[in-house]
Amino acid sequence: MRTKKEMGSISLLGNQKVKYPDNYAPQILETFENKHQGNDYFVKFNCPEFTSLCPITGQPDFAAIYISYIPDKKMVESKSLKLYLFSFRNHGDFHEDCVNIIMKDLIKLMNPKYIEVWGKFTPRGGISIDPYCNYGRPGTKWEKFAFHRLLHHDMYPEKIDNR
Repeated sequence: MRTKKEMGSISLLGNQKVKYPDNYAPQILETFENKHQGNDYFVKFNCPEFTSLCPITGQPDFAAIYISYIPDKKMVESKSLKLYLFSFRNHGDFHEDCVNIIMKDLIKLMNPKYIEVWGKFTPRGGISIDPYCNYGRPGTKWEKFAFHRLLHHDMYPEKIDNR
């Protein structure tokens, strides 16, 4: 059983009366203490049902969002992350903006050692857009790691068929 200190301010997990936000809601994000701060390890979230709105046409955009991070002291609680990602449903922004906003909100929330966010959006007008952004804590080995990952990102792109 986790202590109250370890749980931080988690109020959404297990709460069945939570309402899904209908507007962009970074304030819904919650954290808990990383019990393995001495270890460097990845945590990866896959959100295959992400939706947002085109800021020009208002039409829906669909994507799989992949978030990977190396935590330091805080970790994001998954239900709050799910609700946060859902809050983009009526949010109008370009694909590149969405992934950068997600990354920046998570950096502000957790101050991770390293984080990357990759959006694989379904095609519109015959073209798909897959923005990728990352961050490594400045002045640490993670800053160099981020640069390396960015330079070598997507070296072997997948075969696109009907996505």
